[in-house]
Amino acid sequence: MDTNKNDNLIEVIGLKKYFPVKTGFMKSQNVKAVDDVNLYIKKGETLGLVGESGCGKTTLGRTILRLHEPTEGKIIYDGKDITKEDMYSYRRKMQIIFQDPYASLDPRMTVGDIIGEPLDIHKLYSNKQERQEKIYSLLETVGLNKEHANRFAHEFSGGQRQRIGIARALAVEPEFIVCDEPISALDVSIQAQVVNMLEDLQAERGFTYLFIAHDLSVVKHISDRIGVMYLGHLVELTSSSELYKNPMHPYTKTLLSAIPIADPKSSRSKKRIILKGDIPSPLNPPSGCTFRTRCPYATDECKNSAPTFKEYNEGHFVACHNVKKINR
Repeated sequence: MDTNKNDNLIEVIGLKKYFPVKTGFMKSQNVKAVDDVNLYIKKGETLGLVGESGCGKTTLGRTILRLHEPTEGKIIYDGKDITKEDMYSYRRKMQIIFQDPYASLDPRMTVGDIIGEPLDIHKLYSNKQERQEKIYSLLETVGLNKEHANRFAHEFSGGQRQRIGIARALAVEPEFIVCDEPISALDVSIQAQVVNMLEDLQAERGFTYLFIAHDLSVVKHISDRIGVMYLGHLVELTSSSELYKNPMHPYTKTLLSAIPIADPKSSRSKKRIILKGDIPSPLNPPSGCTFRTRCPYATDECKNSAPTFKEYNEGHFVACHNVKKINR
């Protein structure tokens, strides 16, 4: 990818993550959860990542953080290859906000201890009073108050629990945060509050986000650039405005056609693209282009060879053999 590498905080080159799955007695097969992904994230920007459930979005985020060890490829952080590095020092710089605030917080720990644990691990205080003050400050940052520190996670609503998870991620003052569908388990009324808080924190502290989500309208709102994943592959990557104005991959066109419109008149005139068939099994993906079994533009070339992920317009990357034919 032709980009100024000095501006990049994260670079992913040929990243693969395969999980072995038993298919019978003494037999196993690989699920290609992430398969040959290339991308970069600039310092201070938000890269949105969208796609259907099971397409590999969360696995990609966790592999970049080395919560899953990559099968192949390189992860470069601020110019340094960290694919095989000891991650202790990088855990301070790279954090994650988990999808489920009900499962990601230890029910036996107080909120103060949940937020204080990363402070303990990285020894980020000199005495108990400083530790307590940092915990109170973090609670205040995410819109909670210091009285909440002595309570347990089950005493809070979903939105408050997610705020606690965000405070825990902020405790070590990271540079890069993977937001793994941080609002999908929350009520719609709470989602906007959490998204606005993430944007405010980014403006104040210069965070770099990988924002993984299903909701395309939320991703459009928060992201500078958006990547679209399908069955372990990145099929399109460009700026947020360009993706919505000029989607080039047939799968992206399908996703965008499914976004509901509030205006009934516009909604009736909008053409919805319906895909044929179901998502293929990741255990047995189609040959060539993995999207070809559902694509109305598929040709023999799509069956015989996988498309290259390449730049067609400035900053607009697509993996499709028939881009020019589709977008005449």
